[in-house]
Amino acid sequence: MHARRAQRNGALIGGMLIGALVVSPAFAAQSTQAPTPVPVATTAEALPTVAPDAVSAMSSAPCPPGRSASADWPAMCRYRDADRALGFPPRAIFIGDSITEWWLTTSPGMFAGGIVDRGIAGQTSPQILLRFYQDVVRLHPRVVHIMCGTNDVAGNTGPTSPEDYANAITAMADLAKANGIGVVIGSIPPASAFNWRPGYRPAPQIAALNTWLKIFALQRGFVFADYYAAMVGPDGGMKPGLSGDGVHPNAAGYAVMEPIAHASLAEAERRLGEANAVTAPRQIPPERRR
Repeated sequence: MHARRAQRNGALIGGMLIGALVVSPAFAAQSTQAPTPVPVATTAEALPTVAPDAVSAMSSAPCPPGRSASADWPAMCRYRDADRALGFPPRAIFIGDSITEWWLTTSPGMFAGGIVDRGIAGQTSPQILLRFYQDVVRLHPRVVHIMCGTNDVAGNTGPTSPEDYANAITAMADLAKANGIGVVIGSIPPASAFNWRPGYRPAPQIAALNTWLKIFALQRGFVFADYYAAMVGPDGGMKPGLSGDGVHPNAAGYAVMEPIAHASLAEAERRLGEANAVTAPRQIPPERRR
């Protein structure tokens, strides 16, 4: 009896193992599939409403004139109206800090042909992350260009860690990828000093973060726009003539960056096209549909 019971139990366990082996490939396939883009609410009807009988800080017009900057830590109000008025899905959105924001004012020709600037001076990576969905994802660009880190190293929003910075960059890239947006990771431009942080020597930390950014982009299949390598001088700062203050590129500095940016956008679009071709249903020629 014990022998028969053991045989039955063995057969049962064997059947379960066979079943697991049959199911496992399906689970493996699921784990390698690209995530389905998250639907974006584009109409007021699809969003939660402000309850008429509520007394709270929520408002359908949260950006009144004169709202203090301290009450809008991530600067969600900065581009809210411009985002809504855009009227077309951009080819690319550049999001970042002052180096991105002032790119538009210094070299406006870069932002033609559907390329949109969403930089805000002084911001650190967690602030940019908080507005990333509003200023990037819901606008449906083909590509996003993420470049920040100077102000993290400077401690503009307080002390931080390399891990905190890496988490913010990873979160932004993951949000973009999950919504079918190609990703360009821009290196942090070189700087050997900050005029608003006397005594800081940021060059080694910037170099270390750029090493991580390059490895991260390579491992995740993102495009890495290596401005740093093209602009760094022997002391780890900006090459002479590329910046007025050693941190922010001038017209000559942006002229060095622009061909790298254009090539990176084109490569991101190429990779995105290849990925879409792989996941698109195979078209059967009419003569073979019989």
